[in-house]
Amino acid sequence: MAIAKLLPRQKFDLGQTMESWEVRRAEGKALRKLATLESHATYTPGKNRPDPLKLLAKSNIGRQPHLIPLRMGRMASSSFAFLRGSACVMASDLSRSPISGIPVILDGDAHINNFGMYGTPQREVVFDLNDFDEATVGPWEWDLKRMVASVNLAGRQNGLNRRERAAAVKRGVEGYRFNVNRLQKMGVLDVWYLHAYPGRDNPLVKVDPKSKAVFSKTMAKALSTDNHALLPKVADRRSNGEWTFRNDPPVLTTISKQTKAKVTEALNRYSMSIGLERRLMLGRYHIADIGHRVVGIGSVGTRAYLALLFGIGDDDPLFLQVKECVPAAHAPYLPQLQKDFRNDGLRVVIGQRALQASSDPMLGYTEIDGRPYLVRQMKNLKASVPVEFLTGASFNFYAWLCGAILARAHSRTGDPAHIAGYCGKSEALDDALAQWAEHYGDQMEEDHSSLLASIKRGETKADIQTDDGS
Repeated sequence: MAIAKLLPRQKFDLGQTMESWEVRRAEGKALRKLATLESHATYTPGKNRPDPLKLLAKSNIGRQPHLIPLRMGRMASSSFAFLRGSACVMASDLSRSPISGIPVILDGDAHINNFGMYGTPQREVVFDLNDFDEATVGPWEWDLKRMVASVNLAGRQNGLNRRERAAAVKRGVEGYRFNVNRLQKMGVLDVWYLHAYPGRDNPLVKVDPKSKAVFSKTMAKALSTDNHALLPKVADRRSNGEWTFRNDPPVLTTISKQTKAKVTEALNRYSMSIGLERRLMLGRYHIADIGHRVVGIGSVGTRAYLALLFGIGDDDPLFLQVKECVPAAHAPYLPQLQKDFRNDGLRVVIGQRALQASSDPMLGYTEIDGRPYLVRQMKNLKASVPVEFLTGASFNFYAWLCGAILARAHSRTGDPAHIAGYCGKSEALDDALAQWAEHYGDQMEEDHSSLLASIKRGETKADIQTDDGS
């Protein structure tokens, strides 16, 4: 199916009546004639597959040159890390795969390390998608395939054999299918109200004791991860009472007065992108210091600043991340978005607000030197599940949960009845994507080996680090 047919072109019309969920489910099922469930099992790179190292080199254009070796070094640490940092490579591969024809707002980078815990405006901890740099409009299955590929590669890294990896992937797809089948009958607003609270009992799925223990520990960490906890880790109070960031290269480094002035002015402009009531709140803070902070794997080399602000005193800190937004990895393979989405900072903000059940109240966007930036809280009761330590039932449950959360995210902007009809109630899609993920995992290991060989030959400069700084 042509990708160009994905984007809806009709004007907004509240007078238009929606068909029943049964009719829409049948429409989704009919799309299998154009792209069968079994067709998703196949991955063949083809002779014309672009060189992944050339795609990565292209994605490095415009980044800060002195940080590119750090990006490549972090990607070199494992095949899973390579997958995390190479969304542009997978986007190219997915553009040659079967297309269901059902559009949603994509996360674009829905690997399992981009799910995690964070705080709602009501200060409750929820589990959800938590990275939206690649958000755009496209086929829902591209997100699901990136998720199951990450399940496969994380499984390899955790010592799972092929049968165990397949079981975990199937659980992930099962979670996705389960939730779209559940949500297709639910009211639109009811879907938007749904949250996943890790501290509460879940009547939808039985949770094994080890998974409960892992989530309890992660939640405890999230509850202790806030502005007050971060302050003594990254900043010092001088004898004159001023607070400054502690230089900790390459993760946190000082910037010039000129750059600080630019970021400060950008934050002033950012205030116009949040609601008036939040602008009044922000106006009670003042900036104490600004530094450059490297985060993640795929984002390394983009410009990212950390601003320390204080409200009524030293006991009222606020950290804001000001992060450069580059074009989405899938953008070259999809129709151009409407004009309102072409600012990449706004694109990421809209993607986050659309896909997350609750978004950061400080979320907004701005520009510096003509480059778009995202602004958000740096520490907001955030914590990640330690995927690298999961095996067996706990790994399979985590895959299921990520699949279910991804389905809910897609159902907020897409049509869960169309998706549910296409996916069906059998295990056909589970089996197909388990095969696909194994083949694609092999491809990522091959691409990772190519990167290591290039580094060894001296063709690719890499700064090998053990901490990804995320």
